[in-house]
Amino acid sequence: MAEADNLIILKNYISKMPSLPTSVSKILEICNNPTTSPADLNKVISLDPVLMGKVMKLINSAYYGLSQEVTSLVRAIIMLGINTVKNLALSTAVLGTLGNKTNFHALNMDGFWRHSLCVGVTSKLIAKKRGIDTKRLEEYFIAGILHDLGKIPLNNKLSEAYIQTMSISDKERMPLYKAEKQNLLIDHAEVGLLIVDNWKLGQEIRDAVGNHHSYNSYTGNNKDIVYTITLANHFANSFEIGYSGDRYPEAPADEVFSFLQVNFEYLEEIEDTVNGEIEKARVFLRLAV
Repeated sequence: MAEADNLIILKNYISKMPSLPTSVSKILEICNNPTTSPADLNKVISLDPVLMGKVMKLINSAYYGLSQEVTSLVRAIIMLGINTVKNLALSTAVLGTLGNKTNFHALNMDGFWRHSLCVGVTSKLIAKKRGIDTKRLEEYFIAGILHDLGKIPLNNKLSEAYIQTMSISDKERMPLYKAEKQNLLIDHAEVGLLIVDNWKLGQEIRDAVGNHHSYNSYTGNNKDIVYTITLANHFANSFEIGYSGDRYPEAPADEVFSFLQVNFEYLEEIEDTVNGEIEKARVFLRLAV
């Protein structure tokens, strides 16, 4: 099948996906305004009781480990920050739309989401180690969770061809994204960009989704998050935490390690911590998928 045919199928599928809830689109809009206050965000989230319930459950989950239960959304926003609450709302909406079992044929759903959570929590740990502003840590987590979202339409709409593609990757011992380009003439990063653009998920997520395999040619303003997701993805694949369909991933260039000031020994040291954080982060899937 020609690249144009695959692209038409995927574009049609993505264009027909349910829109993100209006409340989430509004949250993204107001959070782009530097003058937004906790009261502004509270007003929008409160208009969507389902979303508000999910955000409150997340805030009070083991993932955040707050010492006392938070019963006020405004207090939660003040404690966690506008950016964190925005990302909570965004992640639950995206996972809720894409996470249905009917979207998974070639890949195992549980393995895929465990891999995604691993990349998310590892990215956040690396960012934290490097002293990234705590208000931005959740951006790394969400970008990590969503980095492979382009694989979901490939699973759903080109499932037989995608099973064949994973077989090619295994037999020829090549990275999955290269097998995708060889067999499908389009890779999951390119498909992911179609989703990000369709839902207007923001530049940080766009860059992480679109460049975690092409980091060496990336010239945008989010090099830090792109390199972090790249390394976290390599860690998840190398340590076989979850399953992304990529048994023969490329090792990141030395530049990635030196830029992030992280070595492989550090990744080995955090394996147990990562597994523990994954279990805490499963609340995202229980609420959304």
